Amino acid sequence: MTSDVTRCPGIRAQGPTGWPESGSLTAFVAVFALALFALTGLAVDGGRAIAARSQAAAAAEQAARAGAGQISEAAVRSGQVAIDPTKARVAAEQYLEAAGWPGTVTVDADTVTVRIDASEQTVVLGVVGIDHIGVSASATATNVHGVTRDD
Repeated sequence: MTSDVTRCPGIRAQGPTGWPESGSLTAFVAVFALALFALTGLAVDGGRAIAARSQAAAAAEQAARAGAGQISEAAVRSGQVAIDPTKARVAAEQYLEAAGWPGTVTVDADTVTVRIDASEQTVVLGVVGIDHIGVSASATATNVHGVTRDD
């Protein structure tokens, strides 16, 4: 016995509800492709953001160390060791500029703090309107002098 579908080539197969099932696979593929694209974007651009954050942290640490190494000559002449706040700020800012990172430098007594706030441009997620991912890092360096001992 031959079914009606095989006798009439223009009629589509119907599911149990009687509605045509053509296109249900297309919707699944579209949703799956969108999810795969989002996952790829997170992997690629997320990895780039993590790498940029690591580089920013390294630059902040080195800038803070450069600042903490600026000893005040006047303090040394008076028998003390202290950071020259102006020289420390300038040294840390120069390091950040040479490394290509925007940041702020604060000096408080013998401690230099550097904060970097930047953004990493996306490669994949830019297609869906996410053009940048924020990257921030901070580091603090303290001038330690003399003989130190851990008890």
